[in-house]
Amino acid sequence: MLYYLFDYLDKEFDLLGAGVFQYISFRAGMAAVFSLLVTIIFGKYLINLLQKKQVGEEVRDLGLEGQVEKKGTPTMGGLIIILAITVPTLLFARLDNIYVILLLITTVGLGLVGFIDDYIKVFRKNKKGLAGKFKVAGQIVIGLIVGLTLYFHEDVVIREYEKAPRIENQEVIREYKDVKSTKTTIPLFKDNQLEYESIVPFLPANYTWIFYVLLVILIVTAVSNGANITDGIDGLAAGTSAIIGLTLAIFAYVSGRFDFSNYLNILHIPNLSELVIFCTAFVGACLGFLWYNAYPAQVFMGDTGSLSMGGIIAVLALAVRKELMIPLLCGIFLIENLSVILQVSYFKYTKRKYGEGRRIFLMSPLHHHYQKKNYHESKIVSRFWIVGILLAIFSLATLKLQ
Repeated sequence: MLYYLFDYLDKEFDLLGAGVFQYISFRAGMAAVFSLLVTIIFGKYLINLLQKKQVGEEVRDLGLEGQVEKKGTPTMGGLIIILAITVPTLLFARLDNIYVILLLITTVGLGLVGFIDDYIKVFRKNKKGLAGKFKVAGQIVIGLIVGLTLYFHEDVVIREYEKAPRIENQEVIREYKDVKSTKTTIPLFKDNQLEYESIVPFLPANYTWIFYVLLVILIVTAVSNGANITDGIDGLAAGTSAIIGLTLAIFAYVSGRFDFSNYLNILHIPNLSELVIFCTAFVGACLGFLWYNAYPAQVFMGDTGSLSMGGIIAVLALAVRKELMIPLLCGIFLIENLSVILQVSYFKYTKRKYGEGRRIFLMSPLHHHYQKKNYHESKIVSRFWIVGILLAIFSLATLKLQ
């Protein structure tokens, strides 16, 4: 909204300083600062309100150190995150940008699914929350909207440039055309652009969108559930998501600019740089939430926050054409998910074979395994963050490792 206001003031009245809103970097910085302030200032009011409404966490006895003390801690704190993302985005981003619109829909949509789940747990006193099939149905609906939009919307294109001869001391104008394409990036490979149409020969050309939309649904569902599972100890999900969000902001910035995308030999995606404003608001919201969620947590995000954050990361990766890098960039989410799958599968297998279930880990997800080994949760979170930072650095390095 402020973008349009200051754009009008700049054009009509030549207002001094109004033109600064044309710069992505300025608006991204403002979005980050504003998001932090919204989270820190209004977070306290929301926590007090949740305490008055007795919106406290019902903690299951898993035999973990410090678990009993967490009982009654306000949950549904994801509302703080959603507010701190949407308000700065509405203020500083261009609202006619299809990528920004998609991310806002994802944030609110999956936030609503998580809110319903938290509401049933807290107010209906049903520990199971929203039935799994309804939760997955909500994720599928969001994935369907995202997939169809990314495939069919006319503004979702890649820009291809004609080769131009290099002439010393003379600016060369390159011809380009915008192309509808599902091209994505394969990390660590030279000429690393993959067209999905080329890997689904069994489908007629007119039906390739089915494969793409199903893939998007799978990614959105998997990553949002991964973030949900990771949200098990104070600060882990929020800190990890901030690291991933900052990395995706860099990807969005370089992919949205011709000079950087040309130098790095990556896809140039017009209008994608606008997503940097959303990304910085997302990172600011995660860091601001840590003000209250770091150990010992004053509030938990609940499914309201974790499902929304995971969905945001999935859609951001799809928008910047880095979805095949999700296993690397979101490695913390992946290993947390795998630890649960392996634990459950091995337990069922050994129960059938030996008559009693056996375990690979002391407890899953993986962060609980380390708690069982008497690691303090602050140390677990710090080390997971370090691993997340290393994965982010390696993900960024793939821009040149090709």
